Amino acid sequence: MIDAVGLRKVYRLKKREVVALDGVDLHVRQGEVFGVVGQSGAGKSTLLRCVNLLERPTAGTVRVDGDEVTALRGRRLREARRGIGMVHQHFALLSSRTVAGNVAFPLEIAGVGAAERRRRVAELLDLVGLSDKARAYPAQLSGGQKQRVGIARALAPRPKVLLSDEATSALDPATTTSILELLRELNRELGLTILLITHEMDVIKRICDSAAIMESGHFTESGRVLDLLATPGSRLARSLFPLPATEAPDTVALTYTHASDEPLMSELTRRFDVDVNVLGGAVEDVAGRSVGRLNVQVRGANRAAALDYLSGKGLLVEEVTAR
Repeated sequence: MIDAVGLRKVYRLKKREVVALDGVDLHVRQGEVFGVVGQSGAGKSTLLRCVNLLERPTAGTVRVDGDEVTALRGRRLREARRGIGMVHQHFALLSSRTVAGNVAFPLEIAGVGAAERRRRVAELLDLVGLSDKARAYPAQLSGGQKQRVGIARALAPRPKVLLSDEATSALDPATTTSILELLRELNRELGLTILLITHEMDVIKRICDSAAIMESGHFTESGRVLDLLATPGSRLARSLFPLPATEAPDTVALTYTHASDEPLMSELTRRFDVDVNVLGGAVEDVAGRSVGRLNVQVRGANRAAALDYLSGKGLLVEEVTAR
């Protein structure tokens, strides 16, 4: 749905140039939630604004739903942008308009008739759970409610792609959870493709199918979240599931992204004559699937063969250095 190749963005200041994007390739599948995570100044917001051409890249191409938006200008670009909704970090609502008026605004610009606007606004407010707030003004809303209005407004022209610019960073934890759940629900019910940027790994863990780590204007790692969790040396996996601190020698961290009915720990002791001591573990929901983490002490002459056996069963096996 989104295919960006070789994106480069250079800002030319009076005495120097600032490279915000340096050869970024971005590929977002139809119907998935793709997250870009990184610190402030990494280039995340510039990347997002290059997708809908609010910033025109210095070099590279962007295709959205098959159309090369970097080749468009004027009316054709405005039409293409209607298929790309955007949710802002600080809501960007019009304070003089009611909730219904804010949601209706892009429809007015598009020339949609009054009756159709009213019907569409009512439908959207029901979708985001704000039917009772249609006549309220932004100043009368909580942060979470304002963001729901922003999401409804972005969806008004029926876009196929939704861009989310740090949509939850100004919200408290409970409200963040509700907004992320809403985005995931919209993704599933409407088949909406979502590209979001964030500096929080927890956002990636909760709703993203694929993700990329961005530093200094380029991706250092990119792929499907579940694939990265099963990849040795993955920085994303290490950030989502940090290796534990332990005083027990010969400890390994086991990460598994698929359910198994096999009694693997019992099998280790029988087949390889090793001692197995389970030190702790947890199961979390990542990318819509249960991902488990188990910290296990494995000791014995056949330890290496036992760990190879676990790797062969599809588990990510990482040695934990004792304190």
